[in-house]
Amino acid sequence: MDRLIYTAASGAKHILEQQATTSNNLANLNTTGFRAQFDTFRAVPVQSEGLPTRAFVVDNTTGADFSAGPLQVTGRDLDVAIKGKGWIAVQNADGTESYTRNGSLQLSPNGILQTASGQTVAGEGGPITIPPDVTVAVGADGTISTLSTTTTPAAPTVLGRIKLVNPNEADLVRGDDGLFRLKDGSSAQSDPAVTVAGGALEGSNVSAVDSMVNMISLARSFETQMSLLKNAENNATKATQILALT
Repeated sequence: MDRLIYTAASGAKHILEQQATTSNNLANLNTTGFRAQFDTFRAVPVQSEGLPTRAFVVDNTTGADFSAGPLQVTGRDLDVAIKGKGWIAVQNADGTESYTRNGSLQLSPNGILQTASGQTVAGEGGPITIPPDVTVAVGADGTISTLSTTTTPAAPTVLGRIKLVNPNEADLVRGDDGLFRLKDGSSAQSDPAVTVAGGALEGSNVSAVDSMVNMISLARSFETQMSLLKNAENNATKATQILALT
């Protein structure tokens, strides 16, 4: 069987993987703090008899675009957006740390500061608990302070500081839950240089136009691979007809 079938099928398979990644990016166009994914591939020459004139496509890695998304002012007390580089640290159920740019925070029934998906926000001194009947303010350095709504005059009370980190992006890996973690499983150190904007959220950094153009380009590439498979089939059919005459 012509080896062209294997090389064309290899290319078609990885084009479908790229289509899935691009579709996932488009599905998260409105996801707060989402980082676009991208696939990288490399060509590996097929080592066989004769010259290595053909190559397989090999999936090298799935990476992330760490460029910042647009800031959207919401005016909500518990919304925070990272300004520039940096991440919000959250605690997983197993005690490890993950990192997110989604600053749409909420309170648990016990008043513990959490992300919208239910992870506890890591504070520099442990989880941050907010009492009832207060208004919340988030400082540029991640400090959480409150003012009582039942006491007059109300004095501000500092409850803690959100753990803000800025690890090397090359050391981060995205988990199945969409959160990022350090590859070695350790916890990043707090970075005082990371700042946040209160009452705002960071939008997804996915470009709808670029993703749609990429989808069209991938569809055309897939059609090319299918044409190669059809040519291989036609070649095999013609060769069989010629051999049948001898």
